[in-house]
Amino acid sequence: MSDAAPAPHDPKNEHHGFDPSALEAAAQRYWDATRAFEVDERSDKPKYYCLSMLPYPSGALHMGHVRNYTIGDVISRYKRMTGFNVLQPMGWDAFGLPAENAAIKNKTAPAKWTYANIAHMKAQLKTMGYAIDWSREFATCTPDYYVHEQRMFVRLMKKGLAYRKNSVVNWDPIDQTVLANEQVIDGRGWRTGALVEKREIPQWFLKITDYAQELLDGLDTLPGWPEAVKTMQRNWIGRSEGLEIRFDVRDEAGNPVDPLTVFTTRPDTLMGVTYVSIAAEHPLAAHAAKTDADLAAFIAELRKGGVSEAELETQEKRGRDTGLRAIHPVTGEQVPVFVANFVLMNYGTGAVMAVPGHDQRDWEFAKRYHLPIKTVIVPDAVRDALAEIGRDVARHPDAMSSALGGGPSIDVYDTGAAVQVVEQFQSAIQEQGPWTERGWLVNSGEYDGMDFQQSLDALATRFEAQGRGNRRVNYRLRDWGVSRQRYWGCPIPVILCAKCGDVPVPEDQLPVVLPEDVEFSGVASPIKSDPQWRKTTCPSCGGDAERETDTFDTFMESSWYYARYTSPGAADQVDERAKYWTPVDQYIGGIEHAILHLMYFRFYHKLMRDQGLVNSDEPAINLMTQGMVIAETFSRGPKGSEDWFNPVDVDVIRDERGRVVGATLKADGLPVEIGTEKMSKSKNNGVDPQLMVDKFGADTVRLFSMFAAPPDQSLEWNEAGVEGMARFLRRVWVSVHKHVADGAAPALDLASLDAAQKTLRRQLHEAIQKVGDDYGRRHSFNTAIAVVMELHNHLSKFDDLSDNGRALRQEVLASIVLLLNPITPHTSHALWQVLGHAETLIEDLPFPQADKSALTRDTVTLAVQVNGKLRGTIEVPVGIAKEDAERLALAEPNVVKFMEGLSVRKVIVVPGKIVNIVAS
Repeated sequence: MSDAAPAPHDPKNEHHGFDPSALEAAAQRYWDATRAFEVDERSDKPKYYCLSMLPYPSGALHMGHVRNYTIGDVISRYKRMTGFNVLQPMGWDAFGLPAENAAIKNKTAPAKWTYANIAHMKAQLKTMGYAIDWSREFATCTPDYYVHEQRMFVRLMKKGLAYRKNSVVNWDPIDQTVLANEQVIDGRGWRTGALVEKREIPQWFLKITDYAQELLDGLDTLPGWPEAVKTMQRNWIGRSEGLEIRFDVRDEAGNPVDPLTVFTTRPDTLMGVTYVSIAAEHPLAAHAAKTDADLAAFIAELRKGGVSEAELETQEKRGRDTGLRAIHPVTGEQVPVFVANFVLMNYGTGAVMAVPGHDQRDWEFAKRYHLPIKTVIVPDAVRDALAEIGRDVARHPDAMSSALGGGPSIDVYDTGAAVQVVEQFQSAIQEQGPWTERGWLVNSGEYDGMDFQQSLDALATRFEAQGRGNRRVNYRLRDWGVSRQRYWGCPIPVILCAKCGDVPVPEDQLPVVLPEDVEFSGVASPIKSDPQWRKTTCPSCGGDAERETDTFDTFMESSWYYARYTSPGAADQVDERAKYWTPVDQYIGGIEHAILHLMYFRFYHKLMRDQGLVNSDEPAINLMTQGMVIAETFSRGPKGSEDWFNPVDVDVIRDERGRVVGATLKADGLPVEIGTEKMSKSKNNGVDPQLMVDKFGADTVRLFSMFAAPPDQSLEWNEAGVEGMARFLRRVWVSVHKHVADGAAPALDLASLDAAQKTLRRQLHEAIQKVGDDYGRRHSFNTAIAVVMELHNHLSKFDDLSDNGRALRQEVLASIVLLLNPITPHTSHALWQVLGHAETLIEDLPFPQADKSALTRDTVTLAVQVNGKLRGTIEVPVGIAKEDAERLALAEPNVVKFMEGLSVRKVIVVPGKIVNIVAS
């Protein structure tokens, strides 16, 4: 017997020695000693790679971690029990700003802070009993990890897939670094809350746009990914088809200047262009600002905002006339060119043809600056009205030729309702907003009457023949900016040479090691302020040069970490073992990573595939996005400036169902406001998992986190619910010990089962069948637990002490222990031995299989309704005759009660399901 054996049974102890801390520690010692969860590729079993998103070593686990990793562990343990060679690894996403900021605050080095946190969090993970192969553990901040991404970057530079260029970015003035658009919230940095600025600085990029179409098409090959995630990625990639059109431009004196190019998905609206908008960073803006001080000041002001699309959509539309005029490529009309605050240089061409009659943003701008609004697209109803007006015009040759083209009033002609429809449509566009749907062209000269596709084809043919434009597929996706201006990250392996330019560090000189023993002066990066670290020699010309002092965005490390787990110790990024383990069979993490991480995750896998390192197109077959953990908040103060109190500092009042209905602060006894929010540091409502483990045991915490909600839905933390799970585990423990205390159970004689024994055994094997499906196919762990609870309730009512009764009890208890093993492995490990299986440890056992013969029913329960309302149930033999079922239903006592004073008009029997009595 292993050292996980529980304390001997003591009949005086009502809990029979149930000590979660002792039995969990014993099980964990056994798993460590036997390396129970270390795996390799030398197995005749099919592989299964289950991976949860790796944690950032912030210092302590939170309940979100516990839920995420418990989901993965349940799947991993179940798959192991069903015959798979299961890999479940763990590592640390260890670079990044939090460590750097904490180091500055605490006057320590980020490396020291990070490694201490890793040690603490690893110990916490181990107390949860996760079936992790710790032999594959790594931290992404160590040179033996990041050397491989440096090597990959060097190779990508040589292939032209990595490059540096000046780019307008979101700049956080406090953190002194670039922020992705998604890290800008309401114009402020997501960590500091500082107002974000636009800056143009040199940035390193990976050409993810070269893979845009493949990333889009690949989503159709991922049926195991949530549709919500795939939709977000499709929208982010943003494939659109349209025309790229060149507009000639003249200055105020009529002299030609550089032309500008626009991309439009709505070429059908071209004849409605009344101005052109350009970004503040557009070359034409700089040209015009040379002689316009007000414009120059406006451009400088626009640099104070960020560059996120969400911010631009919600802010007030503002602009400044450059004095330049764009020449309409069809009519030759001159339209003004405005610098506008909603146009980004990094999106499209940095210039937009403005059609205020058919675009909301353009309409708002035109209304503010009193610019013309033309109607050039109309819906079916207006087209039909125009046709009616046209017929009237034919009857009155002196009438105007176009109802929407201006000229004399058409009210003098008797066109009735048609005129009204047209006028109402015009008025609505002018006063209420644009018509943005597709329709039919009007006021468009030779293109009048065309639909969208006809006008696209006609204009494409025209501009291609003139050399003024062409068809084009465009993507919203932009190249991945991978450089950050802070210290605690992987050094970018490039040498900056005044003579040779950007030179990749030769592979035999990698890694470029980040110094860990550093001191900070403010937030400035130590490697930027260290001339000795920067100083080097150009590998191309041998002259003096400097190292790149930007570091990689931490998404670089997390985009390929899953592959490194497959190849611990490999000399290259991965080796042949990666082709055995990848793709990941089940990936688990929050939906908040749907765009950035998961897009880069997919992109980097394709880069490794193209290097011959992996042989699949996608990194993960299935993706589960678990819900948030939410909990009560306790606060005082006005909205927006509340003081938030941690649950441990509050006395709560609960109702009979365990819900919080009141709370007072322990410090002063006065009431606090109660709310519900996602667990977070900002709301101070996090519950320390270690406190719960110390109080209830890891298995109870695991059980609650799986029972309280389906994995993909939010889990509401409720300590009363945790206590309920603890009681259930204790009941199972006591049931096993009481059974064992009565002596060894004989073998089960299936041939002599009585009716009650057959019923319990059927209930057992129905539970086995349902729980297996819930674990394996549905991932519905909450319902699986409910089924096991119900089975235990059935057992608790089974008081048969005969030999066959005790044998059946042994089968049921053994099955309960096995069914719970993926969720409560410590308790199951101990109870399996208590049940007399010291030599066959539960970690090596298969998942129970339902006995089909046990599922056969001799009887069936029929619902009995009177006039459509359930009034009772009857237990009848399978295949009972309809007349017999009718007779038994009418004799059921509760049915007899509700039939008093009524006469039976008709009885409908649905075999095996229901008896419906129609009475009056």
